Order: sequence, then structure tokens, then C-alpha cells
Amino acid sequence: MYKKISRLKRACLSRIKNKKLKKIRLVVFRTSRNIYAQIIFKNKTLLSASTLEKKINKNINYTGNKYAAAIIGKIIAKRCIKNGIENVIFDKSGYKYHGRIKALAEAARESGLIF
Repeated sequence: MYKKISRLKRACLSRIKNKKLKKIRLVVFRTSRNIYAQIIFKNKTLLSASTLEKKINKNINYTGNKYAAAIIGKIIAKRCIKNGIENVIFDKSGYKYHGRIKALAEAARESGLIF
């Protein structure tokens, strides 16, 4: 339980800092089996992508790995650019920047998203 509380505290602190900037943010949430990415502006979700979507789920054997996270990063970046969003703030929700979070971020950067 302590681990979850610590992560939530880190997430709140980073969101307070980012709230002052008043910019669009790319929020990442992960579970052991899936990964989710949302584009949020003023507490409203503009776009989202996750490994639960049927189109994405067909191409992936297992949705809880770096490969699946990279695919989600590419998809969210393509959707952002299609809707005219290029600059975002990366909100990793208190998670460490390694593994699936890092794979998602790098894939989004390679696809044209700037953060």
C-alpha cells in the first residue's frame, strides 16, 4: 500500500507544477496487463489510446510489454498530429521513467510529438 501512496504523491506534485503551465498534457497510466494514454487539457480528455482497443489488440499477443507500449505511443502521437496538437507535457503519473513508460514516450517522440 505504501508503494501506491508514494506514486500518487509524486503524481500530484508533478500535476501541480504542470497545472501552472496551462498546457496540454500526455497522461500515461499502466496496469500489469494494459497501458493507457490520454491527451488532457483543462481536465477534459481530448484523445485517448489504450491496449484495450480492438484494432490494436488484434496485432499484439501480450498487451503488458514494451512492444505494446511503443505501439500506443505511436498511435497517440498520430492522433495528436491529426488533430493539430504537437506540443504536450509528458505526465508519467508518478511512475519511474523506464520500461514501458520510456518505450511509450520514445515512440511518441519518434512519431512527431514534442515534449
